[in-house]
Amino acid sequence: MTEHNSGAGATRKLADHVATLTYDMLPVEVVALTKRCILDTLGVTMGASRLSPEGRILADYVRDLGGKPESSVFGFDFKAPAGWAVFANGAMGHMLDYDDVAYSGHTSIATIPVAFALAEREGGVSGEAFITAVAAGMDVMCRISQAISIPQWISVEGWFQTQLLGYIAGAATAGRLLGLNADQMENAFGAAFTQTAGSRQMAVDESTDLRSMQAGFSGQGAILAADLARRGIVGSREIIEGVYGFFKTYVRDDNPNWDALVGGLGTRFPILETHGFKIWPHCAHIRPCTAAVLELRRDDVTPDNVERIEIIGGSKATQLLSHPIEAKRRPQVAIDAKYSVPFTTAVAMIKGGVTLQDYTADALNNSEVLAMADRVTYRPDVTANALTPVVKIFTKNGNIHSHQVHGVPGDANNPVGWEEIEVKFRDCVSFTDTSAAETDRAIETVANFEICDDVTDILRLIA
Repeated sequence: MTEHNSGAGATRKLADHVATLTYDMLPVEVVALTKRCILDTLGVTMGASRLSPEGRILADYVRDLGGKPESSVFGFDFKAPAGWAVFANGAMGHMLDYDDVAYSGHTSIATIPVAFALAEREGGVSGEAFITAVAAGMDVMCRISQAISIPQWISVEGWFQTQLLGYIAGAATAGRLLGLNADQMENAFGAAFTQTAGSRQMAVDESTDLRSMQAGFSGQGAILAADLARRGIVGSREIIEGVYGFFKTYVRDDNPNWDALVGGLGTRFPILETHGFKIWPHCAHIRPCTAAVLELRRDDVTPDNVERIEIIGGSKATQLLSHPIEAKRRPQVAIDAKYSVPFTTAVAMIKGGVTLQDYTADALNNSEVLAMADRVTYRPDVTANALTPVVKIFTKNGNIHSHQVHGVPGDANNPVGWEEIEVKFRDCVSFTDTSAAETDRAIETVANFEICDDVTDILRLIA
């Protein structure tokens, strides 16, 4: 018998938890992880402001709307109403598909852009308050995800977790930053839940820019929800456990793990068990393929000796990202390439790594990469590990080299530290006009974020 064997009062417990969470309650590991997430998110967002054409489209749209100049649109030197700034920044945070990820989705882009937009609007937000608000949102997002007991739920039901859970997680971050009490927080959850959406159809087949915009929608909805709650709007109750709540409506699960949802509130932080950083700028589900290819290259498998590469099994997402095979071998835009198993596997084999430069317009037409992509195939295998595929490389001299990754570099069970995130940040902002001195100061600022009197100081360096 678990400590919490029914869902009664689950929403209220989460609201109480978020409303009363303080910086002093956060383990040092959570503080350190949150700071890495902040630096990582700022980097990938700034990089996208220069490398992603749709970033310019969104920024121009938000600029044309006008309104009160409350919060910065990162990389574009203007301010917009907080709800529209977070729409642009949340979307740009995923445009490179380089942002960090947990099993619950992309927790950072669901929370950190919300926190920055409100910190600028409200003014005088300290580093401790900012870190606490972000940690609260991440905690809620991870807990809801961990409570889902259906294997590969997002593929089975067709939801995009980052957006779907991002409304509630973002509302938690916004509500904590605004100082909402438990009643107001529950109202904010209700207003956020009313807006929830996030179909995985945006990731099927041909290009759609909406794949990167998911956290823009949820971030905007989160700020709206928290603002309405602060003004006295009463939201839906029991949005997690109710008869038409999250688990009944979106998961269709009669037996979620309630203990995972509300057990150990304030003492257990599941983000520490599930969070990972991307060291390659492509879809998270392709990372096992990249890691396996790079490992096999270390065994002296060279591109000129490759007859074919076979990807076997893996998750449903692995299969989705491999078909239709001909289209996946010839992506026309960067986002399609980043969601392509054949193309990205070919890049890893040819280049010995995968970088932002490998998804530029010129790189999509690299003849060596395209020739290698033609040699990449996929076949399902129900006996293979459910999460990571087997990668087999057949060489021209008749040998077969096989590898299956258990612990992708950057994941919680194979973590990277501050140094790796700093290198990644420098690479991302190198595409902007940020000077080397400003980059150094930005890194130092985030490293000491908990002692900042006003977290928006960093935006004057890079945004």
